[in-house]
Amino acid sequence: MPKKIMLLGSGELGKEFVIAIKRLGHYVVAVDSYNDAPAQQVADEREVINMLDGAALDTIVAKHQPDIIVPEIEAIRTERFYDYEKQGIQVVPSARAANFTMNRKEIRDLAAKELGLKTANYRYATSYEALKAAVAEVGIPCVVKPLMSSSGKGQSTIKSEADIEKAWNYSQSGKRGDIAEVIVEAFVKFHTEITLLTVTQKNGPTLFCPPIGHRQERGDYQESWQPCAMSHACHQEAILIAGKVTKALTGAGIWGVEFFLADDGVYFSELSPRPHDTGMVTLAGTQNFSEFELHARAVLGLPIPEIELVRAGASAVILADKEGKAPDYTGIEDAITEKHTDIRIFGKPTTRPYRRMGVSLAWGPVGSDVDTLKHKAVANARKVKVVVS
Repeated sequence: MPKKIMLLGSGELGKEFVIAIKRLGHYVVAVDSYNDAPAQQVADEREVINMLDGAALDTIVAKHQPDIIVPEIEAIRTERFYDYEKQGIQVVPSARAANFTMNRKEIRDLAAKELGLKTANYRYATSYEALKAAVAEVGIPCVVKPLMSSSGKGQSTIKSEADIEKAWNYSQSGKRGDIAEVIVEAFVKFHTEITLLTVTQKNGPTLFCPPIGHRQERGDYQESWQPCAMSHACHQEAILIAGKVTKALTGAGIWGVEFFLADDGVYFSELSPRPHDTGMVTLAGTQNFSEFELHARAVLGLPIPEIELVRAGASAVILADKEGKAPDYTGIEDAITEKHTDIRIFGKPTTRPYRRMGVSLAWGPVGSDVDTLKHKAVANARKVKVVVS
């Protein structure tokens, strides 16, 4: 029987997930805080609510009575998920996982204190004065992040004492929800950042995708590539860590587990219980299943025989540079003239500076030079201009 799936958050990652779920014959209600969000454009029904309003969330769950709830963003009253599970609704990956991972404090304390994983030295702060004290303890440079945010919003690097007040103010302007607290992390001298997409299954072993390298600016990914070169020892350590943390959180689905690779080993950074933005490179066909198809299968309890690298690939973001509505796009034809390239426009109805509006993809046979693919993806992304009146 077709399942009714409620998607909480309907951005570009949710849109690709809905497409994957619809291809398997299921029904989707896409929820967001604004109308015509990307995933709503391909779903069966839509709702527009403030997902931080627990009563509003309860109302639409009661109205639609979904079989499965799939969170796609952080700004949700995730404590309500425990009640939904008691009602017999499957929460993805689980109510426990959603509550822990929607808040950086919960997941960091689980990783560092309960599981003993290697992480950057860190402190928490709930005010500007507390932030100054935390910075004094972890040292400069350091990174400040709101406990709840996404796509780098509110995240900044403190390079001198003069940056502390700016970092606090920016964290408060970029936070999601009503939690003012921030995490202050010592700067790790890493040479590579990777995402290890990890798939936990209802009736099968935990599977790991080939590692994805990525580069960030303003806390948000700019390019990603797969596979990312790393030593066998570091790869195995990352697999061990990802397996431990996802097992502790419980549930079925795909997880974006982020690591810093440094000269002294692998550091656990963050974890998302859903498809990861850096994993959009899998839309280039780098794997036998994209991260969205893997998430759909895991959520539905369908078998995943194996995850196989079938191409090398790269992705690069297409960004808006100003605020506006009803965007148009130029340069797409020029951006896809070369073979083994593609463009995906997300369909967001409004723009703002640095908002991710699409992604450029490039690929080649396994063994291709990923730097060349990355340069091609970046060059093609720059050919596409976001035009607003």
